[in-house]
Amino acid sequence: MTDKQAVTLSINGDPYEVLAAPRQTLLQVLREQLSLTGTKCACNNGVCGSCTVLADGLPMRACLMLAVAATDREITTIEGLEADGELHPVQQAIIDHQGLQCGFCTPGMVIAAKALLDSNPNPTLNEIREELSGNLCRCTGYVKIADAVLSLAGAERGQN
Repeated sequence: MTDKQAVTLSINGDPYEVLAAPRQTLLQVLREQLSLTGTKCACNNGVCGSCTVLADGLPMRACLMLAVAATDREITTIEGLEADGELHPVQQAIIDHQGLQCGFCTPGMVIAAKALLDSNPNPTLNEIREELSGNLCRCTGYVKIADAVLSLAGAERGQN
């Protein structure tokens, strides 16, 4: 007897049917069953942001979201951002502004930045800092990441 149930998910625009235990997280399903390993697992407590995905366009921690709760929601992971072989503008901006070092936080940071720009196309530097503050980065100090997002926002540097 198994306690797993069939769960239908929409990940990056593609339908998937997986077997998931009631307490299995979306992060576990993404990484272990679907081999979408761009979404990282660092803290497994929802505090670092490395597992951030979009659920119906809103940033969510995949380590806190149960796979069964993702049914009937459109989930976008870092793998779903590239289109036609081109990086998403947020990904390219972070590269162009040298906003990554080890890269472990980068997928969650990119997803959070995309969500911010989708909801507020012209955020101020303070709004960018506030939005990205939920994603921990031990390497970059956030300055170049914020610069990358600011470059996409079209806002003038230093605007508050």
